[in-house]
Amino acid sequence: MTTSNHLLFELGCEELPPKSLKKLSQALLDNMLFGFKEAGLSYSTARAYATPRRLAVVIENLLAFQPDKTVEKRGPAIQAAFSTDGAPSKALLGFAASCGASVEQLERLVTDKGEWLVFRQAVSGQPTVELLPDIIRKSLNNLPIAKRMRWGNFSHEFARPAHWAVLLFGELVIETDILGLSTGRLSRGHRFHAPHDISIPAPLAYADVLLKEGKVIADFDQRMTVIRDAANQAAGKLGGSAHIEEDLLEEIAALNEWPVPVVGNFDTRFLELPKEVLITTMQSNQKYFPVVNTQGGLLAHFITFSNIESTNPSSIQHGNERVVLPRLADAEFFWKQDRKQSLADRVETLASIVFQKDLGTLLDKTQRVSNLAGYIAEQLGADVNLVKRAALLAKTDLLTNMVGEFANLQGIMGHYYALADNEPVEVAVALEEHYFPKQSGGPTPGSATGQILALAEKIDTLSGIFSAALIPTGDKDPYALRRATLGILRILIENGIPLDIVALLDTALDQFSHPFNKAETRERLIDFIFERLKGYCLDQGYGIDEFEAVLAVNPTRPLDFMLRIRAVQAFRQLPEAESLAAANKRIINILKKSEFAISDHIGTLVAAEEKNLLVAAEASRADILPLLAEQNYPQALTRLAHLRDSVDAFFDHVMVNTEDADLRNNRLALLAMLSNQFLEIADISKLQS
Repeated sequence: MTTSNHLLFELGCEELPPKSLKKLSQALLDNMLFGFKEAGLSYSTARAYATPRRLAVVIENLLAFQPDKTVEKRGPAIQAAFSTDGAPSKALLGFAASCGASVEQLERLVTDKGEWLVFRQAVSGQPTVELLPDIIRKSLNNLPIAKRMRWGNFSHEFARPAHWAVLLFGELVIETDILGLSTGRLSRGHRFHAPHDISIPAPLAYADVLLKEGKVIADFDQRMTVIRDAANQAAGKLGGSAHIEEDLLEEIAALNEWPVPVVGNFDTRFLELPKEVLITTMQSNQKYFPVVNTQGGLLAHFITFSNIESTNPSSIQHGNERVVLPRLADAEFFWKQDRKQSLADRVETLASIVFQKDLGTLLDKTQRVSNLAGYIAEQLGADVNLVKRAALLAKTDLLTNMVGEFANLQGIMGHYYALADNEPVEVAVALEEHYFPKQSGGPTPGSATGQILALAEKIDTLSGIFSAALIPTGDKDPYALRRATLGILRILIENGIPLDIVALLDTALDQFSHPFNKAETRERLIDFIFERLKGYCLDQGYGIDEFEAVLAVNPTRPLDFMLRIRAVQAFRQLPEAESLAAANKRIINILKKSEFAISDHIGTLVAAEEKNLLVAAEASRADILPLLAEQNYPQALTRLAHLRDSVDAFFDHVMVNTEDADLRNNRLALLAMLSNQFLEIADISKLQS
């Protein structure tokens, strides 16, 4: 008997939404694998396939039968199972009846928590071919489809009308009904090049058969590679290279089963427009890859992909050139019209756009950001006038025709229009950079003015939305506050800016005039920011206990926080770290449990070990003070590590809570002095061994 076999499931349908195709493909695979796990069916490898007209999964060496298993149901505890005369209780009789068994068939289960009666039953595994239809149906039903549709007279629903279904286990067809379709082994080829039925002999032959007989590249990643290589090859013949962004590459792969490159050209006069405008026009509207030269400048060419091998490719080329022309002409018109009015002349118009009902208009926001940016500039010794000028103009490009058409060009067009208005270069650069970082891992602003403006804008948004009680919950974050907060932290940390985040929040909150609970909002903001900082630290490879150790001493400068956590991570590698962490935990517990006020003054000590510890602690305090002033936390902790032998000797030979009140208080004061030296950096008692 075959113990395992290969599986193929393919669902053929009308063209699926291109921006969802890869996600649907992965979700179908994940759902099916989850179903196999629940059913106890093992396999060796799994692979998803996706084209515009099909979703498919191939599983290798899928177990042919579920393993046999023993099902155990726990019943009442022994003390509740029988009456005092040994007769079965109602609870026991009810449990036995629910299991379809007699009391005599029940067994006893003894654990360290007690004794129960249980019913155990051997259950034979089902054949995989009987389980697959339900697993597949559940997998399809659980796909992340925003809006399902019905077709014909069917009651079934899917992202698009389904037309065929293939279900093979080995060479065997599993006959069942999927979305109203009878399964078989007949797939279909390319809509135009091979519109006939194609028989799939076995699961592992699936991709090769479709490629050779159907002119379909079934593997999504393979199509992406084909498209990338073909685009670069075509661009190379033009003396350039294809400007390929992953999102567009993925979308083009989701639009084509048999991608064929088509080269097109446009009038060189359009090269006078900012290259970002041309790139956006070609990518967003037409799904074209622009062509760039070795310096990154645009060439007057583009590369698109057709889903057919045309007998007249020039007609496809000319058609695409004809279609892109009005798009480029529109962009040229916007560029010329927008420059007829300067950004400065648009500032007052910001008063007509509401940012948020409690927070006022974009002009109100602009004024708040300008004030906050000026405060930050003063703190950092930057050019306040430049910063405030950049803040004044930061949102004005939102009023331009170009940004109205292409929202993703906000900031970028502000940069170009500011240069056209003869604004200082630093101001123009800041208008673009204040949106940085634009995505996870993206670059932070490179200029000082850009950094300050980005901080002010993000902090105003964050504090303002919190003051309006619109705090993100779950996966709902319409104002992208999590991303903004991470941006704030990255700008401060990665650019070495030593600002106090709490002071910045206080300055921002003081500007809002609507009624809100400032103290409560402030606390929520601080918690939110440090929760994001925790995620940042974990992503950087720091441990949760290292983060908690630093958080315990409440540093409010993110840059300083990172200097401390780096020092803590280095400290824990020292041979003295584990002993000192345990000692600090012991010290903190002793001080916490003390019923007596702890003095700052250390009086007479008696034992040699405590005298030695005092001398060592006073010496370390003197040594670390200049190191702390320099924020040289690694060296300070390394110096404190030298206290280990003195601390160990103290606890080995000295009783802290002696009956002599004066001596006890002196010893408590000594421990407090010692603990405070570590707490100048972090609470190392939080470190786990």
